[in-house]
Amino acid sequence: MKQLFTFIGKEWTHIWRDRRTLLILFGMPLVQMLIFGFALSTEVKNSKVAILDPSKDVATRAIIQRIDASKYFDVTDILRAPQQIEPTFKRGQIKLVIVFPEQFREMLLHTNKAQLQIIADASDPNIGTTITNYANAIIRDYQQELQSGPLPYTINIQTRMLYNPQLESAYNFVPGVMSMILLLVCTMMTSIAIVREKEMGTMEVLLASPLRPALIIISKAIPYLLLSIINISTILLLSYYVLEVPIKGSLPLLLAVSILFIITALSLGLLISTVAANQQIAMFISLISMFLPTLMFSGFMFPIENMPVPLQVISNIVPAKWYYLIVKSIMIKGLGISAIWREVLILTGMSFFLLALSTKKFKIRLA
Repeated sequence: MKQLFTFIGKEWTHIWRDRRTLLILFGMPLVQMLIFGFALSTEVKNSKVAILDPSKDVATRAIIQRIDASKYFDVTDILRAPQQIEPTFKRGQIKLVIVFPEQFREMLLHTNKAQLQIIADASDPNIGTTITNYANAIIRDYQQELQSGPLPYTINIQTRMLYNPQLESAYNFVPGVMSMILLLVCTMMTSIAIVREKEMGTMEVLLASPLRPALIIISKAIPYLLLSIINISTILLLSYYVLEVPIKGSLPLLLAVSILFIITALSLGLLISTVAANQQIAMFISLISMFLPTLMFSGFMFPIENMPVPLQVISNIVPAKWYYLIVKSIMIKGLGISAIWREVLILTGMSFFLLALSTKKFKIRLA
């Protein structure tokens, strides 16, 4: 029994001396509780809406005010012509467009019937369906208030789902899984590259070679880059032929951007490898630091606009978020480089930064 208490005391002392263990034991549950508590939500709030209202009468203004006052919508754009609808969606900032006909109020009063159109971005079918239902409910409430008795006025709503009219969940699922798989696999593979050399005792050979640290790091990344290109090709073939997700945009552009994302993930793994003490720690860091942020902050599981502003800011440093937006734009919407150049620049900047930091952290001496 005395030996048991001795070992318990020794382990207790060891835990309190190891700051990383304390961080895992106490910090991770706290962070996870905060993230899950704030980020998980079944509602879609603050969706940006554009309005096309050639009528501009009392009835249309009343409906627009109700939509803007709702917690689910923010009316951010007033369109002047139908030709502006598609470019507005292509910018990726608007989730819904409500189109009123001319003389909406006169049609409602004189014919007891009026029609408006709701156009939603259904590249994410769950969000598209949800916000469409919210808008329908607001308009129905307005219709019911026109008369207290039987309703003589009817507003016919015409709904269109752009990019994904069948509301296939795979259209949202495949781009998210692609970003998660590539980031996790590439990061985990390279996170043990340099650590493995240290554990096997072959690090001296690398350090004695005439190669500079930057070239050593690059030589570690290239084989994994080639394997990852095969990996992304397999993923695209499965998504197209098995899951029947179309590739509406340029396939060479999609492959080029995927290679850029792979380089970003490999650079992150190399950075982890330069600072980790052994392979187990490297694998643990890469798994935990990549899985949860990708799952929570990439946007394919939970809408980022639902999160508090600090978490929205944090999501900007997650590479999977930008790659997910790029894949959706190319595969689902069929857009080109003019629509994704900002995301491409961000991933390029991340790659250069991570490679430079990995080179700086690379130790040229074992001691």
